[in-house]
Amino acid sequence: MRVIFAGTPEFASEHLKCLVEAGYNVVAAYTQPDRPAGRGRKVQVSDVKAVAEEYNIPVEQPLNFKSEESLQILAAYQADVMIVAAYGIILPKVVLDMPTYGCLNVHGSILPRWRGAAPYHRAILSGDKQTGVTIMQMDVGLDTGDMLVKHYCDILESDNASILHDRLIEVGQSALLEALDQLKNGTLKAEKQNPDLATYAHKLSKEEGKINWLQSSEMILRHVRGLNPWPVAYSFVEDLPIRIWEAKPAANIFSKKGFPGEIIAIKPSLIVATQDGVIEVQMLQAAGSKAMNASDYINGKGQWLQIGMHFVS
Repeated sequence: MRVIFAGTPEFASEHLKCLVEAGYNVVAAYTQPDRPAGRGRKVQVSDVKAVAEEYNIPVEQPLNFKSEESLQILAAYQADVMIVAAYGIILPKVVLDMPTYGCLNVHGSILPRWRGAAPYHRAILSGDKQTGVTIMQMDVGLDTGDMLVKHYCDILESDNASILHDRLIEVGQSALLEALDQLKNGTLKAEKQNPDLATYAHKLSKEEGKINWLQSSEMILRHVRGLNPWPVAYSFVEDLPIRIWEAKPAANIFSKKGFPGEIIAIKPSLIVATQDGVIEVQMLQAAGSKAMNASDYINGKGQWLQIGMHFVS
């Protein structure tokens, strides 16, 4: 079976590795063009390109598939199937129909819930208890194609988006190999999505990181977890931006004390009031500093933080 793989970030590259190590003949890897990134704006290759080069897989990086040349190059690979995972480029119908068995997408949710760009982040933010990976037959809609294989996993209260991302990679690898085995054996069955159950996972933005202290403790903690490692939840104390990387429920002895956003204790822990209780900030990052344990920050550079100060919504 001749396989083309299309993807860009680590979530995709780990699925590419899985295919190669399982013995699949990956004839080409498609990924987004190299782009400058980071503070130094140094040009970086995608995770998929790095893995493809490691395995000597030809790499293609078209901006899109609007040109005849890009379509001719794709057709020349004579793929039986195209596997797509977090590619970030819209595939037109001519591309979807080109491989013998079309294009299969590895999507980080149990469809039709959380179609779109940030499915597992939105699952945490919304308080979902379960998610998973759906292998989907792609069509021209946004994650609207028929579902082929679904593998589930629980969302733990200790999970942030980074931890869940890594677990979904393992779940997705298993689901993808099962789908390809069924494809080879002719046992793959398609299930239509119920559009009435669909929800949309909008792309995350930096602005979305701002914490609303008027929300409940539960919602604020989900906010912190769902936006770690990007864009990271943040707030301000006396106009100083502070990113909150990790937080947890605080002891009940602090319940119902303080106005939302008010610092009500700094030692031994940084305790902040919410609308209905309090939370303990475990890891934070002030402007110009690295992320660190909140207690270490208060005992060092953060000695200016005092009880009665407010995180501002």
